[in-house]
Amino acid sequence: MPLRPPALSLYVHIPWCVQKCPYCDFNSHALKAEIPEDHYIDALLEDLDRDIEKYQLNQAPRPLHSIFIGGGTPSLISAEGIKRLLNGIEQRIPFKTEIEITMEANPGTVEAERFIGYQAAGVTRISIGVQSFAEDKLVSLGRIHGKQEAINTAKLAHTIGLKSFNLDLMHGLPDQSIDQALADLEQAIELNPPHLSWYQLTIEPNTMFYYKPPTLPDDDDLWDIFERGHQKLTQAGYVQYEISGYSKPGYQCQHNLNYWRFGDYLGIGCGSHGKLSFNDGRIIRTTKTKHPKGYLAAYQNMVKPYLSDEFEVAAQDRPFEFFMNRFRLIEACPKQDFIDTTGLPLSAIQTTIDWALEQQYLSQTETHWQITEKGKLFLNDLLEAFMAEEE
Repeated sequence: MPLRPPALSLYVHIPWCVQKCPYCDFNSHALKAEIPEDHYIDALLEDLDRDIEKYQLNQAPRPLHSIFIGGGTPSLISAEGIKRLLNGIEQRIPFKTEIEITMEANPGTVEAERFIGYQAAGVTRISIGVQSFAEDKLVSLGRIHGKQEAINTAKLAHTIGLKSFNLDLMHGLPDQSIDQALADLEQAIELNPPHLSWYQLTIEPNTMFYYKPPTLPDDDDLWDIFERGHQKLTQAGYVQYEISGYSKPGYQCQHNLNYWRFGDYLGIGCGSHGKLSFNDGRIIRTTKTKHPKGYLAAYQNMVKPYLSDEFEVAAQDRPFEFFMNRFRLIEACPKQDFIDTTGLPLSAIQTTIDWALEQQYLSQTETHWQITEKGKLFLNDLLEAFMAEEE
């Protein structure tokens, strides 16, 4: 069945950090020398050129809905470099009039002049990786900034006139009490960011914390932290719109919304992922070469393409992929979106939908599905049911 191509976003990965944090499982690499900034930006634009040509994105161009520059630590790149990158992207793909351009930044790598430079380069939104305001917790997390740097960075984001900014904050940290977790959240709320990502630390494979696990709060404490924290956020005027995303009205992250609504996105840079839909009914997922040396070798010597992996999402896998994304959101899900973005009829999932309604995991109207409070608690069971229907 033909697909309605959804909004198109772009993710740009900057793989370098000052040092690797013990909880981080992202594709990031500790700096051992200066960043090859010019070569890497050239490679990113060449990577984008190849995607445009391979997937014929210039045949029926869709303007970019949003750009997210993540890492790693993108704020290690100069403002001049970010400007050259964004200018190069816009020359290749038109921008939507009110495009959201987010860039991740760590307080320990940002100075006032750089913030202003990033904004002048076209960045409209900064996501600041605070994680905690407690000095001892910052040390245990391997962060290179202190409490005051984090506070100063948030205050600076207010003063330079960005359209929005986000604070990234974690809870459930090593040896963290309920009161300590809530004190962190209260400090973040006091700084009044338009958007707050508040999420629980999880121990991921292939991280230092995985091999040397710290002592984390127990499940009862974690639940208390979430319940009391959610109440504080609500009282402060924040609206939860996805599992870990809270915003003041009108300040939702448009890039993340496009992910969770099963939109399309290109991924350029080391290890980046992409998802593209086509009028002929195909949905393609892509992964780029992961290590910076291999990625830059692809550019410098044409040893191998930037593309590391590509596969078509089979029809039987699409219901799980669709709902795995949509059920992160609090908003109701239009039934028509399922048809338009998966190319499948509602009859393909009717058995599972009927079961989910019977279990009270979902409610529905004629046009929408809505995950219930019970459904959120049993989200894994709900998603597994869509996988079972594939078989």
